[in-house]
Amino acid sequence: MASNSQQTIQALPIDIHYNKLLDWLINRRHCDQQWQKTAAQIREKINTAIQDMPPVTEITQLLQGSYINYFHCQQIVELMKDTDFGKKNMIGQYSSQKMKDWMEIIKMYETDGVYLAETAQMLARNVNYEIPAMKKQISKCQQLQKECDRKEADYASKCTDLKKKYNSKCKELGIKGKKIKSELAALVEDLPKTFDKICDSTSGLRLATDFYKDFVQFLTNEDPGENSLPMLKHIIKNGNTTTYEWRTGTKPEKIDCTKLFIDTTDEQDLLTDSADIDWGAGDGNTADIDFVDDINLDLSEITLETGGNEEGTENQDAIDFSVVESDKDSNGIDYSDLVIVEHAEDGVAKGEDAISLLDNPKTRAMFLDDLLEVEAFLVQRLEEMKEEGNFLSSSQFQSAPLSLQVTRETVEGMLIKVKDIYSQLTTVKMHHLMLIRNSPRYVDRLRDDLKQILTLADKMTFHEKEMVVKRDEAIEEQTEIQPKLDLIIKKTREVQKQMEIEISKKYKDRNVNIMGEINTV
Repeated sequence: MASNSQQTIQALPIDIHYNKLLDWLINRRHCDQQWQKTAAQIREKINTAIQDMPPVTEITQLLQGSYINYFHCQQIVELMKDTDFGKKNMIGQYSSQKMKDWMEIIKMYETDGVYLAETAQMLARNVNYEIPAMKKQISKCQQLQKECDRKEADYASKCTDLKKKYNSKCKELGIKGKKIKSELAALVEDLPKTFDKICDSTSGLRLATDFYKDFVQFLTNEDPGENSLPMLKHIIKNGNTTTYEWRTGTKPEKIDCTKLFIDTTDEQDLLTDSADIDWGAGDGNTADIDFVDDINLDLSEITLETGGNEEGTENQDAIDFSVVESDKDSNGIDYSDLVIVEHAEDGVAKGEDAISLLDNPKTRAMFLDDLLEVEAFLVQRLEEMKEEGNFLSSSQFQSAPLSLQVTRETVEGMLIKVKDIYSQLTTVKMHHLMLIRNSPRYVDRLRDDLKQILTLADKMTFHEKEMVVKRDEAIEEQTEIQPKLDLIIKKTREVQKQMEIEISKKYKDRNVNIMGEINTV
């Protein structure tokens, strides 16, 4: 009966949690509670014994990159037996002092079960600290790679958006954006030709102005005369004359006009030179990467100062083309360069008198006012015609002159022409060119605003490349850690098996299982 009970107990496995393994060994007196003192002495002897070891490949591998424990010492002794250090004397003892040292180390390990305690502690340290730390570092590298991928895509997107915005702004101004000041200066020089084309189109508004005049005269029985649309009528009749001719009614004998000068000396090509900006280098630290906040850049905040609607012809009444009273307008634009009227001798146009009507802010504003007046009339007339149906049937217009008996399509055609001329003078491009004409220094501000967009795009490109470098560094770090993690896991499992065998020997070869997270690392 006792024999059967003994067999039953022998068949039961011994399960020990790895965290409690050291206490389990001490409680069962397999090792001494003060084992660490002896372990320190053994460590000193190992450090001395590993000097001048025989050049055996297996021994060299054991001594490199790992903490030498009891089981390593056994393997070293077995390997040294096949070398000159393994020779014995006549009484059967090893003649090599090196072999005697390693045998003494093994003996000290086995005394009071020091090797069991040290190995149990090493198992707990590896499972609780070493392996989790490496896994955490690898996880951090992987997370950093994903973050870099996301940031790289975001920076690339922002860079593309900024370049599109830059191209869009340049397109509005009618320039390529390579040498902004030079290109704007060329456009300003072409303004007289542009004004001549607008005046040619304005001549086609004679029908609209006559329609407006006849309509007013029919309703009021009074001839509006020269007080109605004076600037518009003058340009239709005489073209884009000088302010002197408009003011005096006679052409000047001489025009003394200061030529606009914009300094474009040593201007760089923004589309080729901007990429050379040095935004600084990163510190190479992949673990503590600090992503910049430029990725949250709101493109809607980057605008050129136009003073009006940038969409072209919509709501362009907001653009003020009138002459300012002070040296600077509300946008801070310096008008100190604006030539003041000088009433000199008769027949000589100087200063403001020498400027053409469409180039002069005052007279240009009068021309735009006249256009808006005609536009408002035509819009209102179209609404009235819509309500009347065939307005000729209305008793009020049965006696109207033939010039007022026009179709709705004719009025719509007049309105289209008026709006077209107005839009040509109130585009974003024209607005900026006028500001440059009034103050050449404004071109520097305009260039700086555009350059800021391109500079931000280059900065996004720099950070995009920086993310690529950070990601590659994280990949390299993970590549270095992963083999170390695999090795320590392999060694830990080997030591686990060796400990199970050693403990099993002390319990008549009963099965021993070291339990816990050690089996899932």
